[in-house]
Amino acid sequence: VRSAEAGGDDDDDGDETVAWFGGGADLTPYYLFDDDIREFHGRQKELCDAYFPPDDGELADAAFGYAAMKKNCDDYFFLPARQEHRGVGGTFYDDMPATEHTLAFTKAMAQSWLPSWLPIVERRKDRAYTDRQREWQLLRRGRYLEFNLLYDRGVRFGLASANPRVEGVMVSAPPLITWEYNHVIEEGSEEERLMTILKEPIDWT
Repeated sequence: VRSAEAGGDDDDDGDETVAWFGGGADLTPYYLFDDDIREFHGRQKELCDAYFPPDDGELADAAFGYAAMKKNCDDYFFLPARQEHRGVGGTFYDDMPATEHTLAFTKAMAQSWLPSWLPIVERRKDRAYTDRQREWQLLRRGRYLEFNLLYDRGVRFGLASANPRVEGVMVSAPPLITWEYNHVIEEGSEEERLMTILKEPIDWT
């Protein structure tokens, strides 16, 4: 999550300070465990509905409800050159006007991440995997870095600034990555099932 503000200065020339929040949480699995993904999206929807109830005329906000933030996530984490999404989505929001209510929501979003992630880790961390599956993981990690370097607004902003945070940007990259020219996916495989979802996101709730 993040906050930003613009306008206003020490000269008090009447410029209004405008502040806003951005954030979200998304999941980028390399093999699909449908129950994990449904649980993750379900937690995100519960959080969004608690702060922006879809049936509450006063707090409901079509721009920041779960459905809108899920679509924002699918739209943002997209590699146009490959016509595929980076992962199975989640929520993403930006330019959310800063109020006490949206501050509370943004804090809750930050605090929700580990509770939504650790149960998945606990369930899957001891599973055996093959060399072929490891290779697929490294190939998909390449897509993760590809998105970050080519399309992520925060990374591009950080590298284009007067004092670029090159080390800070690159240290967030996976330590091991593989690229393979024209990798062919086996028909009917779990890898193909993942790619079908990455090409056409679905509703996990």
